[in-house]
Amino acid sequence: MAAEIQPKALTRKPILLQRVEGSQEVVNMAVIVPKEEGVISVSEDRTVRVWLKRDSGQYWPSIYHAMPSPCSCMSFNPETRRLSIGLDNGTISEFILSEDYNKMTPVKSYQAHQSRVTMILFVLELEWVLSTGQDKQFAWHCSESGQRLGGYRTSAVASGLQFDIETRHVFIGDHSGQVTILKLEQESCTLVTTFRGHTGGVTALCWDPVQRVLFSGSSDHSVIMWDIGGRKGTAIELQGHNDKVQALSYAQHTRQLISCGGDGGIVVWNMDVERQETPEWLDSDSCQKCDQPFFWNFKQMWDSKKIGLRQHHCRKCGKAVCGKCSSKRSSIPLMGFEFEVRVCDSCHEAITDEERAPTATFHDSKHNIVHVHFDATRGWLLTSGTDKVIKLWDMTPVVS
Repeated sequence: MAAEIQPKALTRKPILLQRVEGSQEVVNMAVIVPKEEGVISVSEDRTVRVWLKRDSGQYWPSIYHAMPSPCSCMSFNPETRRLSIGLDNGTISEFILSEDYNKMTPVKSYQAHQSRVTMILFVLELEWVLSTGQDKQFAWHCSESGQRLGGYRTSAVASGLQFDIETRHVFIGDHSGQVTILKLEQESCTLVTTFRGHTGGVTALCWDPVQRVLFSGSSDHSVIMWDIGGRKGTAIELQGHNDKVQALSYAQHTRQLISCGGDGGIVVWNMDVERQETPEWLDSDSCQKCDQPFFWNFKQMWDSKKIGLRQHHCRKCGKAVCGKCSSKRSSIPLMGFEFEVRVCDSCHEAITDEERAPTATFHDSKHNIVHVHFDATRGWLLTSGTDKVIKLWDMTPVVS
């Protein structure tokens, strides 16, 4: 008698729609063209390309434009078809694309920074171009005249830039791990606050203007969600990458965060759950479970005639514990630990199966991602990698 074949559980994962190849160097930034089967990319090979899908099903450049310097970043406004490009030599060049995306007309170029432009944002409502550079300067210019309106010196090279149009607050993340919030006026700015929570540099920022939450990705492999609007200083840590987090995007309609990293991982986080802050690690000279001394506690070691032990910390309660009292591992998804981490024995017993239920899904893009762009209307995700390839993904199986 033949054995009954059990159907395999369907794994929901992103669907690879297209590979766009042809760049000679890394594509530093690219965007999906709204309402079109097209992509705009800027590359280290000095080219600006507009790729349109042909009848063959392949994407081919309808525009191939060489710039005087490597293209480091870009900002595209679909309403006006205005393309702002940051260059390695500190210049910002602006173009208008034709309706059929077959022609780009130069508007103006201006020297915004003394060295490579790292991030750029065009704000249509205020006619401002915001930018950061390797010269450790944040600047904003009038998009109509190209005139510099103001600037601010950051503590380190900035690698993340976001803007809230309602309050005119700009968020700047830098290589030191610091996030700076500035309040912009027409020709001046005021420092609101600075904060840091990462042990590595900030590599990406993402702002949700509805929930008023800022997400920061870092070279320390983590993402932190900062509750700016709640004014309580809440910071929720998300651990789901094995390498530095390179890019972030937020799907407002489903309250899902997409983080991508140097490990090739695409992680989709459910942010519509009640998450908990990770506890601060407590200081102690002995294990807070069995009272065994740690190796620097010479007095207790001598008095008790015991060998000092190495200190660890429980990720759930934050207590200082020895290895024997924290021999178990567990995931704690609501605290952001999707991978198994060290917990003390009593916390391990207290964690329920329900609390171990994943709040994120993990997918392999099979390339080291440097940039992403999410088109919420179609549910498409663009990833650009160090392999010089752009990939287009249908994310509707996992972002819904």
